[in-house]
Amino acid sequence: MLAIVCPGQGAQSPGMLSPWLELASARDSLELSTDAAGLDLIALGTAADADTIRDTSIAQPLLVATALAAYASLDGVVPGVVAGHSVGEFSAAAVAGVLSPTDAVRLVRARGVAMAAAAAASEPTSMAAILGGDDAEIAQTLLSLDLTPANMNGGGQVVAAGTASAIAELVANPPARARVIELQVAGAFHTRFMAPAVPALAEAASTVIRHNPSIAILTNADGSEVATGDDVVAGLIAQIARPVRWDLCMDTLIALGVTGIIELAPGGVLSGLAKRSMKGVPSVALKTPDDLEAALELSRSVA
Repeated sequence: MLAIVCPGQGAQSPGMLSPWLELASARDSLELSTDAAGLDLIALGTAADADTIRDTSIAQPLLVATALAAYASLDGVVPGVVAGHSVGEFSAAAVAGVLSPTDAVRLVRARGVAMAAAAAASEPTSMAAILGGDDAEIAQTLLSLDLTPANMNGGGQVVAAGTASAIAELVANPPARARVIELQVAGAFHTRFMAPAVPALAEAASTVIRHNPSIAILTNADGSEVATGDDVVAGLIAQIARPVRWDLCMDTLIALGVTGIIELAPGGVLSGLAKRSMKGVPSVALKTPDDLEAALELSRSVA
């Protein structure tokens, strides 16, 4: 079974859209996303600097637009299951047929604006990746600093979130045998600090047409398959202030018998996690059109 996975925030980089514009299918997809977002995503994805596209209200629609452009270039490949990490769940919802691509981008633009506002309204917050270390010691350290394990990513990676001062303390004094890297994000996503953004996204989603999934789709809440379009959208709204359990998503992919993974652009992180937690399952990170042939070959081999 083939899985398609969709990356989350932090995967963006300056100029990442430039090579995709050479493909007609990707360009058409990006033009539709630009109209839906009300932002010149093509300019932002080709000419904007890292600080500009780090802005949550820009990064999120840009990431979803990039993932959907890459998917449009896969010549009709249909996976057996799809999942997304954090904002990548909106890309996954479009791949699974729950949302139209334009509605996915429109909603994620509303999400990004609401989350940026929530971050600006709170005390300074941040996030940091913890790599390695003992699980129990990490849990105790986070508890002592009043930090939330916002992303349980598997493969020995936990992302902590909370006040900027607590994150600075974590970076300065990491748990034993662990490495801590502060992330380039604008706030403590998937924590209580994002609760004010939930009603805004709920309002934006209230009039969106949703369909039941045509492809199995997993939720970040607990890694389970979601059966209805209404439940998918409800999950997209709730996950703003709820931890991401990507570790459980990978457990489900294993249980389903997935034998190949394609990570949509601008990927790399999720396929790396899969190599550590889903050993023996081949993956392709579809970062640029140069990776298309490898992705298509993988899809053919597991069909």
